[in-house]
Amino acid sequence: MNARLIPNTQRAVQLTGPDCLRLNKEKPVPRPGPYQVLARIEVTGLCFSDLKLLKQFNAHPRKSDVIAHLDANTLAEVPSYVPNDQPTIPGHETVVRIVETGDQVSGIQPGERYLVQTDYRWLKTAQSNAAFGYNFEGALQEFVLLDQRVITSPDGDSMLIPASDHLAASSVALVEPWACVEDSYVVQERRAPLPNRRSTTIHSSRTTLSEVRALPDESLDDILFLGANPDLLEAVFPKLAAGGLINIVQQEQRFGRDVQTPVGRIHYGGIRITGTPDCITDDGYAAIPRRCDISVGDTINVIGAAGPMGTMHVIRNLCQGVLGITLYAGDMSEARLSQLAKLAQPLADSHNLKFIPYQAGENAPDGPFNYIALMVPAAALVEQAVQQAAPRAVINIFAGIPAEVTHPIDLDTYIEKQAYFIGTSGSTIEDMKIVLRKVTEETLDTNLSVAAISGLEGAVDGIRAVESQAIPGKIIVYPTCRGLPLTRLEELAEKLPVVGEKLVNGVWTREAEAELLRTFNHED
Repeated sequence: MNARLIPNTQRAVQLTGPDCLRLNKEKPVPRPGPYQVLARIEVTGLCFSDLKLLKQFNAHPRKSDVIAHLDANTLAEVPSYVPNDQPTIPGHETVVRIVETGDQVSGIQPGERYLVQTDYRWLKTAQSNAAFGYNFEGALQEFVLLDQRVITSPDGDSMLIPASDHLAASSVALVEPWACVEDSYVVQERRAPLPNRRSTTIHSSRTTLSEVRALPDESLDDILFLGANPDLLEAVFPKLAAGGLINIVQQEQRFGRDVQTPVGRIHYGGIRITGTPDCITDDGYAAIPRRCDISVGDTINVIGAAGPMGTMHVIRNLCQGVLGITLYAGDMSEARLSQLAKLAQPLADSHNLKFIPYQAGENAPDGPFNYIALMVPAAALVEQAVQQAAPRAVINIFAGIPAEVTHPIDLDTYIEKQAYFIGTSGSTIEDMKIVLRKVTEETLDTNLSVAAISGLEGAVDGIRAVESQAIPGKIIVYPTCRGLPLTRLEELAEKLPVVGEKLVNGVWTREAEAELLRTFNHED
């Protein structure tokens, strides 16, 4: 797009308060300052994480002020920086095309196409970090302003990843959620205390409750807990800092009851719990897996498998090239399971793997499972997973159970089995590059997860469909397709037949995307 043709106003889906979404048809299009670029949004995926922002708004930890790396004067120069109660634009799964750059911008040119990494981990907020689509405006609009000082890490890495023009915009944008899935499998877990950091040893027989309670919350990176006093352990858990690790050495004792455990902080706070039933401290650290990916011959259970993220876990594992796995896929909805099976069964057959869908609550398997992935943010399922885990099982708490939630967990069984809870939030540049490479090499088709499309006019309906889980897959928003309502792929044959005929076995394709853009008479 020629910079002279950039409009003065645009359409944008704005979040103005908790649960307050509106389509603003007259939002100004900002022009870039010296360090800024203006990009046109090609496509945006809707995400369950958008709902957390929708409900919490300025209470969301990523919506607050940036307190590190950039000063207030620099941030004030960025009109797309909208912390706290300022209206924001959701949407963080996107691919963009640069249309204009400031005179101090380097390495970015108009016309270039990029996948956007949205997680600014070095721009700390009080409880998290800054992110595109949260305290910086996101992609549910026609144009977005990006500041090179914001999107460049201290190591010099740009959050704009070059994307080939030969790929569908949808397949590139969906690299972001697929990268979050990838991150949960390839995350590197530390297997020892941090050197020269905040740590302590708690002796069940010598440390009192009053001593533990006197410690500041979230003040310790490493805790060595000796013994099996459940009351004391419940008081100790809040003392773990974000990213903290507790090693529970039971010394051949048992808790004798379920222990109230901070399951929500495993995903959001990155805390980790390991242990050993014996007296050897190193055995607890040795129980932490060297890798958290699936292995040859694993029996895997994906719970909530037929939703958008669950579908990605299923497809990722079936396409991973790991031999001999058996993958159980559970969901409450028969209709969603049927849709999942249409995608997953051919993949399983082609890789000579076992795929077994089941309706949760009726014919759910008992295990044991080597790998359990939880897509449903229900703490009770974490306890169920402990009971169904095989020895040394990985339990991936992928769904974002709220950070403040605790739940009674049978830690005697957890430690006896030396199972391991993991939980990750977001992805890294490297994760995104891994997934983009798979898409480019055609070993992974991210479009398999597309279930519906819309323009900005249908985006609010799309977010509500994500909220109600009405559509079993990803919803893709094309801002240039003015007037396009929320449309399921199976409706295309009737509503947009020229687009529908470009699907392949019901799957969204680059050709379907190109036909859609032609139909709405907008430049590709």
